[in-house]
Amino acid sequence: MSGTPANAAARTCPGASDAAERLAAGELVAFPTETVWGLAAAARNEAAVTRLFEWKGRASGTVVSVLVESPADAEAFGGALPPPAADLAASHWPGPLTLVLRCGGDFAGGVVAADGTVGFRCSSHATAADLARAAGTAGIGPITATSLNRSGEAPARSLAEALALCGGSSAPWVLTGGPDAGGAEASTVVRAVADTLTVLRQGPIQL
Repeated sequence: MSGTPANAAARTCPGASDAAERLAAGELVAFPTETVWGLAAAARNEAAVTRLFEWKGRASGTVVSVLVESPADAEAFGGALPPPAADLAASHWPGPLTLVLRCGGDFAGGVVAADGTVGFRCSSHATAADLARAAGTAGIGPITATSLNRSGEAPARSLAEALALCGGSSAPWVLTGGPDAGGAEASTVVRAVADTLTVLRQGPIQL
């Protein structure tokens, strides 16, 4: 991972409501999931998503997934859940599964792919679920769920790694106060459009 100065302390949020305030202000928040650490920005805020891509050093043309509380939320944000996708969601959500769905929702650039799909992630980690809920309560809307890492580098798998990566005043805030990330490999990613399921990345859920 890219290093930061030893004296650059990470900024921390003690809970989900505090983190939601940071997201509402257009800032980035690192949060734990049952796999690796994630990175949240308000997914409808163009400036915030641009800031996320700049911090990660990610090339334009790539996309990031969004965090939801439930299959109903994925549909509320415009995601189409055909029967095969609904079956996967019923079996594996919340859990380490990202479903790439056809989507007509309103998102910032860098969230919707060129083919009109969006990746939706419903985490079983209590802190991630609390953050998604707090963002909804605060009226922020959906938030991103991309991994916490610089482009091309391994994602943070522990609080210590997240804090080391996020040192400095322009870095993401780190959501603390709950269980650490599970430290497992990144989520399984499945493209689920119409009745066709395509595994894009194998992860903890073997399909």
